[in-house]
Amino acid sequence: MAESCWCVDHTYHVKENNDIHSFIGDIVTDTHLLDTVPSSDDGNRLTFNVLQGSTDKTVQLFNVTPGGHLHTAAILDAEILCQYNVECFRILEIAVQHGYSVIKILEIKVVIEDVNDNSPMFPNEKFHIQYDENVFIGTKYIIPNAIDNDVSIKNTRITYEIENLNTPFKLFVSKQLDGSDLLQLNLENVLDRETESIYEIQLIARDKESPQKKGVLHIKILVRDINDNKPLFSENIYNVTVNDTHQLNKPIAKLSATDLDEGENGLISYFFNSKTSTYAIKCFRLDKVTGYLFLKKDFQFGRIYKLFVEARDNGNPPMSSTAIVLVNGVTHLNNPPNIDFKFVIKSTGKTGVISEGTRIHSFVAYVKVIDNDSGVNGQVKCHLQNKYLQLISESVKKYKVVVKSEIDREIEKSFNFTIRCQDNGLPPLKVEKQFFVLVTDINDVQPQFSQDIFKFLTYENENKDFPVGYVNATDPDIGDGGQLTYSLLTNGKDILPFQISNVGFISTTETLDREEKNMYEFKILVKDKGTPSLENTAN
Repeated sequence: MAESCWCVDHTYHVKENNDIHSFIGDIVTDTHLLDTVPSSDDGNRLTFNVLQGSTDKTVQLFNVTPGGHLHTAAILDAEILCQYNVECFRILEIAVQHGYSVIKILEIKVVIEDVNDNSPMFPNEKFHIQYDENVFIGTKYIIPNAIDNDVSIKNTRITYEIENLNTPFKLFVSKQLDGSDLLQLNLENVLDRETESIYEIQLIARDKESPQKKGVLHIKILVRDINDNKPLFSENIYNVTVNDTHQLNKPIAKLSATDLDEGENGLISYFFNSKTSTYAIKCFRLDKVTGYLFLKKDFQFGRIYKLFVEARDNGNPPMSSTAIVLVNGVTHLNNPPNIDFKFVIKSTGKTGVISEGTRIHSFVAYVKVIDNDSGVNGQVKCHLQNKYLQLISESVKKYKVVVKSEIDREIEKSFNFTIRCQDNGLPPLKVEKQFFVLVTDINDVQPQFSQDIFKFLTYENENKDFPVGYVNATDPDIGDGGQLTYSLLTNGKDILPFQISNVGFISTTETLDREEKNMYEFKILVKDKGTPSLENTAN
C-alpha cells in the first residue's frame, strides 16, 4: 500500500519500554505556540486535550495534561505496535482551547524508537545435516538463519560465526531478495566417513547493538552416502494486477520454480515466507503443490499487497529460494464514503455542548471523509446546511465545522445538523450523519418589568407591614442569570416608609399620615444573580 505523507506541527521521539506516564515534551514550548497565540490571564489560559473519535477502539497510548505536557499512557512495545523496517510512529490530534473556544488542532507525531530488547533466535535450537562422503569440495548447504524480532534495522543486523573452527566447514553469509540472511556451510576439505562420521558445530548469531545479544544454533552433521540445488523461480518479482470482477475460485497467478535435483530433492512446495505480513496472508491462499495463488474474501481492492513466497524442496536438509509477488487490486466498483466525525467542543457520543456566547468562526468539530475507491469513485464532496454552523474545507477529504452566526439559547435551546457527503461515481453514492448540539446559557438578557410605571393606593393610619402592592419582572436566562432580587431606590434625601421583598411585594415600614404626605414617587431596582449581573428599573 502506498505510504501517506503526514504534515505535522511537531515531532517527538520516545524509546519503547519506558514507564507509564513518562514525560515526552512540553507542547507549548516545543511548537512555539505562544508565538502565534497571545498570552492571557489565568481565567482564559490555554488548555489541551487529545481528540478521541467515537469509533476509536485502540488502547490510548498517550495523554496530555491541561497545561500541554505530553506523557505516555501505556508501556510502548515497538514490536507489537509497528512493522519491521518501517518508521514506528503515531499521529496525535490535540485540541488547543483558549477560554471557551478551541483555536487550533495540533497534529503531533510521536516516533517510537526501537531498543535492543530481543536476542537473535533460530527457528530451533538444534539442526541436523547429512552429507554424502563423496560430495565435492566447495559444496554449500543452506542452514536456518536467525531472526531478531526488533523492528528497527540497526537492532536486527546480525553477524554469524562458527565457534568450532576445527571442522572442514566454513560459513558464508549473503543477503536474499527479501533482505533476510542466507547462511551456507561450505565444504573446505574432503569428507571421509570412516575417519569422522559426525561433526558438531555451534553457530553463534550476535546482533550489533549494545548491550549485545546472541543466539546459538547447535548443528549436527552426519556424513552419509546428496540435495545440492535449491529451487529457482522463473521470475524474481511477479507483478499481478487483479480487478474487482475476479472470481475467488480462479487463480490470479501461477508461481513456478524448478529444481535440478531428482526425486524428493527436486519435489517443490510453495509457502508464504515469514516476511509476509499476517494481514496479507489473511487475504490470499497459496496452493503448496501447484503454486497457484488465489484471493480470499478479506482481500481489499484499491491497494497494493507485497507477498514473499518461498519455494522449498523436499530434500534433507531442504533448500529454498524466495520471490516477491506484488498484487495490485484495481476496483471498478463504487463504495459509499464514510464520515469520521469528532467534536472539539465538550461532547458525549453524537451530542455536543456549546455556549450561546461562542464567537462566530469558533471551531466546533473536525471531519474526515474516507473513500478508498479509485478515480472519480473516490472523489468526495461534503455539505452542511444549518443556520448556526458551516463546513469549511481544510484539505482533500478534511473539513472543520465552525460557528457562522450568533447562537441564542433564549430562542433555541438545542438544534441538530446533518453532514452529507457524495462521491463522483456513476451513480454517485451518498452518506449522511446527524449530530445534536445542546446550547448552554450565559447571562445575556436584562430583567424586564411587566410595566414601566406602577401605581398603588394605600391607606393612612395602618400598622407597619401593611401591604401596598406587587411588582413583577421576568428574565428568560436560566440558573443564576434568571434569579431576581428587588430593592428600592431613593433620591438620597428622603427615607422611604416602604420595603420590598425578594419576590416584589411592597409593604409599609411605619404608619402613614396623609396630612403629612399624600404621595410618594420612587424607583424600583431589579437585578439578576448572573456574572456579570444585569439590572433594570421601574417607577
